[in-house]
Amino acid sequence: MSDIEDGKSRPFPTFLDEDMPAGLNPGGMGMGMGFGMNTGMDASEGDFRARRGAKLPEGQAVGTQEDAVAALKTVYDPEIPVDIWELGLIYTVDINEDGSVFAEMTLTAPGCPVAGEMPGMAADALVAVPGFGEIDVVLVFDPPWTPERMSDEARVALDWF
Repeated sequence: MSDIEDGKSRPFPTFLDEDMPAGLNPGGMGMGMGFGMNTGMDASEGDFRARRGAKLPEGQAVGTQEDAVAALKTVYDPEIPVDIWELGLIYTVDINEDGSVFAEMTLTAPGCPVAGEMPGMAADALVAVPGFGEIDVVLVFDPPWTPERMSDEARVALDWF
């Protein structure tokens, strides 16, 4: 049973109702979001998500966790020369028996200028994997991202030692 089907609630932000503290992205740029700031994300379903794909045909082999990781490693934040997997932006990847995939991801800072695009970029990468059907990528901010989530590979690429 997937997290989608079991009814677990998740803390999805849908709008900014107060100022959010400024943070630093890995490039060192200060960022913050003020009340009512347009995030560029689609909150039409009550959360920030991207859905892609269709059900797999009966009997088709389902992709693996390794396939998902390889796909997500092709997605880069345009401002940071490291993929979203190595940055630690992917929190959850659940692959179900029917080939549907549910993923939770975050951003390095809530004010990321490409915030509205990142879930779609991840969903596009996952839907291209043979053996993955319906894709659901949700953007979450709890827990907040911290540099400790980066892999050693990301730290080397960003010279963060």
